[in-house]
Amino acid sequence: MMQHLVLGPILVPLLTGAILLLLERRHEVRVLRIGAWIGLALLLAVSAALLALASSGDITVYLLGDWPSRLGIVLMLDRLSALMVLTTTLLAIPALMYACAGWDKRALHFHALFQIQLMGLNGAFLTGDVFNLFVFFEVMLIASYGLLLSGARGERISAGMHYVVFNIAASTLFLIALGLVYGMFGTLNMAELAVRIREVAPEDVALARAACGLLLVVFCAKAALLPMYLWLPETYARAPAAVAALFTIMTKVGLYAVLRTGTLLFGEGAGAFEGFARDTLLVFGLVTMVLGGLGVVGALRLRIGAAYLVLLSSGTLFVSFALAQPGTIAAGLYYLPHSCFAAAAMFLIAHVVQRERGSAGDRVLTIAPPIPRVTGLLYLIAAISVVGLPPLSGFIGKVLLLAATPPEDTGWVYAAVLGSGLLALVGLSRTGTRLFWRTGEQDDRGGEPDAPAPAPAETPKVRGLEIAAIFVLLGYGLAMTVGAAPILRYATAAAAQLLSADDYVREVRATMPQRREP
Repeated sequence: MMQHLVLGPILVPLLTGAILLLLERRHEVRVLRIGAWIGLALLLAVSAALLALASSGDITVYLLGDWPSRLGIVLMLDRLSALMVLTTTLLAIPALMYACAGWDKRALHFHALFQIQLMGLNGAFLTGDVFNLFVFFEVMLIASYGLLLSGARGERISAGMHYVVFNIAASTLFLIALGLVYGMFGTLNMAELAVRIREVAPEDVALARAACGLLLVVFCAKAALLPMYLWLPETYARAPAAVAALFTIMTKVGLYAVLRTGTLLFGEGAGAFEGFARDTLLVFGLVTMVLGGLGVVGALRLRIGAAYLVLLSSGTLFVSFALAQPGTIAAGLYYLPHSCFAAAAMFLIAHVVQRERGSAGDRVLTIAPPIPRVTGLLYLIAAISVVGLPPLSGFIGKVLLLAATPPEDTGWVYAAVLGSGLLALVGLSRTGTRLFWRTGEQDDRGGEPDAPAPAPAETPKVRGLEIAAIFVLLGYGLAMTVGAAPILRYATAAAAQLLSADDYVREVRATMPQRREP
């Protein structure tokens, strides 16, 4: 029975989304909200059960197609995939809570699309096949198109179309890469690829490297690695707050794919492919971190700054995974959920600030009436967490990364981690000072301040639900700080399991049917 539970993170949101799609024609939004919360509660229970199952160290393999040619769909659960599924579910809870404050009424098919996106995310984390990784990528992206563009107008349409075109181009490249990989190795199953990549003939190594390199380019584009990050800042900044909060984990899907293929296909014993592209990813990850910090400093809107914080976290995780040490991977796995929760909280805070300041919005340079103190306090906690100041979880993750960095890489990694953190601190301090503390009669250009428009009418219940969603996200960070020891033990065990690629290959191949020779 427990083996079938692996299907849960895919089936639960799929069925929930289908039911909500049928209900939305005849029922009011309250019924849809109840259905969405029931589905999310079931998903949380399944995710927690899978984490408990994976924590034993066993790798659970589920065959959806029992085909002797090893072309069937394979789902796989290990410590890493269980962690990613639970992180997605935990992030979805405050995102849905914030949307239920009223935005879901203005978005066509919001609740159905929200569930379908959860299905795509979870499927990407659980699949053991590169082609089905592409399929779940597309499910996730199609749902995100609807969430981003539903009810859109003006600049959000422009940013959304940029996002759609970029991802269609990346998906096309993904298909080309899959064709090359299949042509070279005769399989797209990750375990089989790990075996066959070691047996590549010397004369085919160059072409095989090109195919694998193209695959990594696609993953890096999804993760917004420099220079393929240009789509991210405006897209995330223009997205509705609840959608932007959920989007913080979408770049992590690309990072997950890089980590999975890097340890499985390009790890120890991979022959000519051992350590493939690792140094390149490290260099670009370091530069992406610094770029993210500079973006926070130069951001003229709080939402743009939050988007660059997502970019900074992606760079940090690329560095953690590219170093390929047990300690750095464990630090990255601890830092990954923290970065999702902290950045999501910042997006929600930015939306609250935008509404409370009227026509001034979340623009940093525009004078506006004072903002309620609770909003400023939430911003302060989120800023401390996302920058990595003690004692919160961001500080723990970065300290672990620096402590585990090999001596030969210490200089560059220390400079990038500390430098980007300092830049983010400067940028967020400036933003916080101007938004929450600065007062005056004139703006920087010597003109009169913008006259704020009346804030939209809202009930205490609506505002309370929004603030509660932010509290949940910040509470996750506090829980990760208090419970750092058991989380780190799990992350360390997950890193060790990832680096033991032979165990993964042996478990998956033992479960799959043997090829029948004609």
